[in-house]
Amino acid sequence: MRDILEAVADGSLSPAEAEVRLSGYATTDAGRFDAARETRRGVPEAILAEGKTPDETATLAVAAVETSGRALVTRADTAHAEAVADALPDADIDRDARAKTVVAAAPEFERPDLDATVAIATGGTSDAEAAGEAAAVLREMGVDVERIEDVGVAHLGRVLDNLDTLREADVVVVAAGREGALPTVVAGLVDTPVIGLPVSTGYGHGGDGEAAVLGMLQSCTVLSAVNVDAGYIAGAQAGLIARAVADARDDDA
Repeated sequence: MRDILEAVADGSLSPAEAEVRLSGYATTDAGRFDAARETRRGVPEAILAEGKTPDETATLAVAAVETSGRALVTRADTAHAEAVADALPDADIDRDARAKTVVAAAPEFERPDLDATVAIATGGTSDAEAAGEAAAVLREMGVDVERIEDVGVAHLGRVLDNLDTLREADVVVVAAGREGALPTVVAGLVDTPVIGLPVSTGYGHGGDGEAAVLGMLQSCTVLSAVNVDAGYIAGAQAGLIARAVADARDDDA
């Protein structure tokens, strides 16, 4: 502890960084940022912009970059994204407007690099938002991502045309709305872990992802399912599996 206090006193360590080393999180006016999550859990902490003001989101993003080198923001609209960019003028900003994600990284930040690939397949173009959120998390975890778009079960030939890519991946995330049948089909064709990501693209009775998540939970082929539109969770879970695969490859090398 004395070393930390001396570092703060001589200016080589900021108070926020010192707080993280002592408590594992940084306290701001907008909330507490869990800067130790990536070290503790292997998954980068995300700042959920939904329900937060742009200023609150930016404040947490600054704390994230200062303490961990990078901020990952999800469910961010244009105002949130602009606030983050304005608050971090020296950071490298990567925004996916469709996925509503923003990544702000310090110039010296180095992402991990894993020898593993996750394929993300969508039933339709409308599923791209949730799938993109999963992809953003995976990239920040250092995983190679293969996107396979619009291969819904209305035409099985679209899935079969991409079967080699699906089978070559270490993990597959499948995002689908409506009846949510695509993950079950994919899981019956590959021997890798499949994570179903139900999407709220349906309508009417069973819409808003209800039928999709129930269909995945009742799948007759082996797969796991996350909550509706939970791209971050699907991506993080796939990333943890991918890391285990990469570690195994390193041990065999």
